[in-house]
Formats: sequence, C-alpha cells, structure tokens
Amino acid sequence: PRLGEFNPQSLANTVWAFAKLGLKAPPFFHAIATAIQPRLAEFKPQDISNTAWAFAKTGVDAPRLFAAIATAVPPRLGDFNPQNLTNTAW
Repeated sequence: PRLGEFNPQSLANTVWAFAKLGLKAPPFFHAIATAIQPRLAEFKPQDISNTAWAFAKTGVDAPRLFAAIATAVPPRLGDFNPQNLTNTAW
C-alpha cells in the first residue's frame, strides 16, 4: 500500500521498527514525515510517542514534523501516559 493508505498506528510502527533495527533511511523517513503531518490529529498518544522516538533515535532531521508534534501534543497532554510523554520528549 501507499503511505497515504497506512493507518496512524502502521505509520508509527513502521518508523519505530526501522529505528529499533538501527536502520537510518532518510528518504523513507522524510516520506513518512510528509504523510504523517496532515494526519497528526488522528494519531493516538502512543503513535505520536513512537514516531517522535523513532525520528530522534535515528537522527533523521524532520523539523516540520517535530513542529507539528510540538503543536499537537500540549492540548492533548492529559491523554498521554508517563511513558508516552517520556518517549515524545526524548
């Protein structure tokens, strides 16, 4: 499927798996970041957390994605558990 057909959890799990395996693929990560940004409101806290962690872990530069996350998270802080917050801030 094309990235636009992935649900939020699938997008988050994909970048998380790449990061967990230590695979740094900037073009792929940039494509996923572009797919995620307009859909960030659909993401559950765990999805946001895993996405932020994966980009930080791999060191892939995604300033627009992180700006979108920084805007999306504060109004939803009450939905985040401590682990979600820690991974997002990491």
